[in-house]
Amino acid sequence: MDLFAQSPIPPLAEALRPKTLDEVVGQSHLLGTGKPLRLAFQSGKPHSMIFWGPPGVGKTTLARLTASAFGCPFIALSAVFSGVKDIRAAMEQAEQNLAIGKHTILFVDEIHRFNKSQQDALLPYAESGLVTFIGATTENPSFEVNSALLSRAQVYVLKPLSDDELKQLLKRAQEIKIGHLEFNDRAVDTLVGYADGDARRFLNLLEQANTAAKVSKTSIITAEFLQNALTLNSRRFDKGGDNFYDQISALHKSVRGSSPDAALYWLTRMLDGGADPRYLSRRIIRMAWEDIGLADPRAMQIANDAATTYERLGSPEGELALGQAVIYLAMAAKSNAGYKAYNQARAFVKQDQSRDVPIHLRNAPTKLMQELGYGHAYRYAHDEPNAYAAGESYLPEGMQKPEWYQPVARGLEIKIGEKLAMLKKWDEDSGH
Repeated sequence: MDLFAQSPIPPLAEALRPKTLDEVVGQSHLLGTGKPLRLAFQSGKPHSMIFWGPPGVGKTTLARLTASAFGCPFIALSAVFSGVKDIRAAMEQAEQNLAIGKHTILFVDEIHRFNKSQQDALLPYAESGLVTFIGATTENPSFEVNSALLSRAQVYVLKPLSDDELKQLLKRAQEIKIGHLEFNDRAVDTLVGYADGDARRFLNLLEQANTAAKVSKTSIITAEFLQNALTLNSRRFDKGGDNFYDQISALHKSVRGSSPDAALYWLTRMLDGGADPRYLSRRIIRMAWEDIGLADPRAMQIANDAATTYERLGSPEGELALGQAVIYLAMAAKSNAGYKAYNQARAFVKQDQSRDVPIHLRNAPTKLMQELGYGHAYRYAHDEPNAYAAGESYLPEGMQKPEWYQPVARGLEIKIGEKLAMLKKWDEDSGH
């Protein structure tokens, strides 16, 4: 066999790449009858657009279909490898296309990787209409794409493929290339689970299964076969982008909402995806102080102890402590009274004048300070009835008592509220 005479065999993902809009699996919210992107294709007039979504959901495919649908030359750039020089070369090609009556579609993959000057270099060409710009990004374009460029493009949000859509993709793969393989239900569920909505990953897993089946001389694919034959990596997880912060937000809100199961789900989901447990432990401590506070001071202690336990044990043993901490925090009494009081105090001090410390509260370590009255008439609380100097003021002169801290009627703050009410009554009865 002459190896050099053979044509390269395209990967399954390329072999199944849709040739028409009707072959696209997924994105029904954009491509269904009467939906925005379907209408854009039917309009016959291309417009600049940005496809925003996770990997493997069809961003590049849709860009290529746009070019074929409108009969336009297609120039593709990767923001990872291209620079301003490549943009200029592409524009020269676009001008040549225009000279023979053809309008060009310029596709920039991973547009978020272009810096500001590189994105600015695209602007005049998009504005002049020399090219129709299409960008693809896994990052939120609100933060990663220049506002001037963003304002000239319609953003379409692409979603991960559902389980049913991935199964539909499996049927198509069997029809085209791997019809000799038989997958039992558990095997299909395993592949779907590890694909995590990513069509490219799903097809790559199918291709790996096909190769392993040939080596093993089998046509029956089971879950056990997949576990033994394939490297099933953790699910898609973006350690720095929107997906990361969305899941952190979901974890925090699940704890705040007193839902232990949801809190455990988001914690383990992030751990499974490769999130740094040390970062998670810091966020758990923050949750304890922000959303529980003095309603249950044990929450802060448990959160700190969980972080210390993880430092000592590491993964995976230490992750159990983080799991139990989020359960406790989810079920603890909730209060943001301390959090609100602190923020109000900070805001007040930031805009207020610098007020002097009252004379009776000042320290008097020298004779001169004593002669000036520093500390004079200070009432030592331990010598007062109930160890409380009723009617005494500890705020600067002329400052009204702000009453920032308003304990809630939950957990320990019930008792704190009762004590504050009692102290207020003693102040009123003191006559000071």
